[in-house]
This record gives sequence, C-alpha cells and structure tokens, in this order.
Amino acid sequence: MRALILAAGYATRLYPLTLDKPKCLLTVGGKTLLDTLCEKLQALETLDEIIIVTNNKFYAQLLNWERNASSRVPVRILNDGTLSNDTRLGAIGDLDFAITQCGLRDDLLVLAGDNLFDAGLQAFVSFSKTNESAVCVGLYDIGDPQLASKKFGVLEVDSSWEVTGIEEKPDHPKSSLIGMGVYYFPKASLGFVKKYLQSPDAKDAPGHYVRWLLGRLRIFGFRFLGMWYDIGDLKALEDANRSAKGL
Repeated sequence: MRALILAAGYATRLYPLTLDKPKCLLTVGGKTLLDTLCEKLQALETLDEIIIVTNNKFYAQLLNWERNASSRVPVRILNDGTLSNDTRLGAIGDLDFAITQCGLRDDLLVLAGDNLFDAGLQAFVSFSKTNESAVCVGLYDIGDPQLASKKFGVLEVDSSWEVTGIEEKPDHPKSSLIGMGVYYFPKASLGFVKKYLQSPDAKDAPGHYVRWLLGRLRIFGFRFLGMWYDIGDLKALEDANRSAKGL
C-alpha cells in the first residue's frame, strides 16, 4: 500500500499566510500539518511509500521540508508543474498525475493535505481491507445536516455503512455525514480516474469523483471519531490552534 497526500493547491482563502508558503506547512500546535499527517501514516506497518504532490511554486519548500524530515517510510515529492491557482490541476488531476508519474499499481490511501484529525488511520485501513474491491471514504458526523449546507460533500449510508447517496455541497443536506478528505482506493479502481477525467462533466473536487464512481464500484464509509478540522480558511486555522492541546 502507498499513501498520497494532495498538497498542490494555492489556498487563496488563507492569504496572506499562504501567499509564499504552502498550506500544508502551516503550523498547528507548533507542528506543520504535513508533519502531523506523515506521523499518522508512518504508524501504518503495511505502508511502503508516502507520495506528496505539490506545485512548481512550492516545490523547493517541500524538498527542503523532506530533507529535514525524519521518516521510517520513504517519501517522494512530486511537482505537478503548475504555478498559479488559475492553472492548477485540481485534486483529481493531481491524483491522476501521481498515478501516471509513479506508475502506481498498489492500493492507495489518499489524504487531503489540509486535514487535521486526532484519530489514527489503522482502523480505517483495516476496515477498507475487509471490503477489498470497494472504495472507502472517511466520514465525519457534523451533528446537524444544515451545518453542511453549501460547505461539504454529504454522504448517505445504509446499516452496513455502504454509501447509497452522495451530494457535493448541497443546499439541503440529507445527512450529517460529510467526507473528510480521507480515501482508500484499491488498486483495481485506479484506472477509473483517467476515465472520469475524460468525461465531459468531470470536476476537480474528490466528492464529485466519488459520486461519479457510485454505481460503478461499491463504496463504503468509515466514521472517524474525535476532533477534525478542514483548514480551509483563517477561522478554521485559529480554531484548530485553540484546540491543539489534545492533538
């Protein structure tokens, strides 16, 4: 199994903090988001490699981070070649870029680079492996469906946690379960990424891709417990820092 961290965005909602620094190198509780994610990944005994996709603007900073990082697992930094928010490949474009660039033929654990959560990843991976041919999505229960309105991808599940419905940032959510930027794609599913990008309705958000997969592959959700932050704006970053003591 390999892991991919998507960190090639330009985080314009966090300007000026991210004008000259990638979002994944912002700190919460004295530790970068990237270090926190990599520590969780290194705890997985079956992990063979961590791949991080960045852009041309921040590539040198990520290489410098990698030189100073201490990792049990090999780390590879990829440069997707983009220089601005207008030319970005998007999350699914970067997923396809990594699969192609690395010739990936392994089960793939994918994390958004702006994710902050205190749960470990082993239970999610173990759950995913019990549903071997299915895609698995990390879920967080936001409590009130209306809190997800126009903000998050919302998923519906049955009693076995198989996904039965997906809406991307709906006005009137049908569920309080939201996608939290954690995905498990079995190796047999990787070929679907390019097919999706070739479709006329392809969009770059992972939620749109998972929704497109529904009906083509079985998809299961796994509920993460504990704290979770999507570091999308300055308020989320400030809230995460206030709660960092428990991380």
